[in-house]
Amino acid sequence: MSEQKHGSGHGHGHGHGVSPGADRRHLTGALVLILAFMAGEVVVGLAAHSLALLSDAAHMLTDAFAIMLALVAMRIAARPPKGGYTYGLRRAEILSAQLNGLTLLLLAAYFVFEGVQRLFDPPAVDGPLVLVTSLAGIVVNVAATWLLSKANRSSLNVEGAFQHILNDLYAFISTAIAGLVVWLTGFARADAIASLVVAALMLKAGYGLLRDAGRVLMEAAPAGIDPTELGGRLAERPCVREVHDLHVWEVSSGYPALSAHVLVEPKGDCHAVRRDLQVVLRDSYGITHTTLEVDHVDDLFHCEEPHGPRHVADPDEPHEHVGDSPCEH
Repeated sequence: MSEQKHGSGHGHGHGHGVSPGADRRHLTGALVLILAFMAGEVVVGLAAHSLALLSDAAHMLTDAFAIMLALVAMRIAARPPKGGYTYGLRRAEILSAQLNGLTLLLLAAYFVFEGVQRLFDPPAVDGPLVLVTSLAGIVVNVAATWLLSKANRSSLNVEGAFQHILNDLYAFISTAIAGLVVWLTGFARADAIASLVVAALMLKAGYGLLRDAGRVLMEAAPAGIDPTELGGRLAERPCVREVHDLHVWEVSSGYPALSAHVLVEPKGDCHAVRRDLQVVLRDSYGITHTTLEVDHVDDLFHCEEPHGPRHVADPDEPHEHVGDSPCEH
């Protein structure tokens, strides 16, 4: 195979998914805070007959679960590729994110059921105890949120845990308001209403995790990247006639990858074209892990039927200028 006839190459980045630089100490610190407070909140919630406190405690349990999964996923994903796992185990964090999202949805469904029942038949709620516990929960969640904000949030798990704790902070605020209302007015249904607010936050967080993890598992294009626009951009580069079999996906969160078949003009320099396209992908889209098969348009060995859309250069549009034209040998 002559150097001017064919080209293929790989670009490699280092921001792949769960970074080794993620600060496990901050995650562990937040986990200890959450577990300690959660245990106390369950005891107080049972004593005060407060569903809002118990739902907050359940939410904190999912926060702790998210952090533990993130810590485990960091260790698993850091293992080097070997055997049949050519990408390593980077998608462990995506599977754990899906499990965490599903747990949130199931808990939300339970608290919606319980909350609706308590709207019709509210038990006696100890308003002052709920208020004091919620205020303590706000302090704990502020500290945990601060710790997680200092960790590497490029991982879907770490970001998911951060969003969980942030949502839990909002939940404690709503529970504190409910406790104050019960204390001052005796309106016991405020506790059930607060639990429904917490359930809504769980639904939002759970759906977001399932959606984002599902996109990765289904190998959808990373958020913010339009494959049609990207393919058109590549087809407009000098010497390029057509781009097809274009696939762009995420191996794991923060680890985008791309492959494509590129056809160049009969006398074009395939390797120069490949290097030019890699620069565009790196600088404009942040994609550094690429596999580009580059052939001349008159090559009889490239695929007869392209898979997916064909991105063809507009002959009436001028190509972007680069210093050394890939069409010159």
